Amino acid sequence: MLTSMKNLALALLAFTAMGSVLAAPIPASDVQLEKRSYSGRATYYNVGKGACGWRNSNSQHVAALNRSQYGNVNAKSSWCGKTIEIKNKRNGKVVSARIVDACPDCKHGSLDLSPSLFSQLNNGNMDDGVFPISWN
Repeated sequence: MLTSMKNLALALLAFTAMGSVLAAPIPASDVQLEKRSYSGRATYYNVGKGACGWRNSNSQHVAALNRSQYGNVNAKSSWCGKTIEIKNKRNGKVVSARIVDACPDCKHGSLDLSPSLFSQLNNGNMDDGVFPISWN
């Protein structure tokens, strides 16, 4: 009887140890977050004090996010200050930008860009006024 009690205790100890190993946290460096990708159109605007509350300039690489993704355009969004990568679908050029404003008239997935950002993504061509983008 004593032997079977020892075996039972050892088995319970082994299962407990296995459970704690299986429940151990994964180091943050091993976790890869999935990037979400969005598609829309890029336009440009004269930058100033944006919905995020910061004053920016036309020479900075900043963007205004469409209303449906930004949320309440009269308040600071969780998107404010986030850095995104924008790709011009026509020429494949990719540039990073920071969300600093809301674009009330932009459709879901679309961004309104600072003139310098628009120009860099579009090889200096401001005449188009709009081009297709993807971003994450």
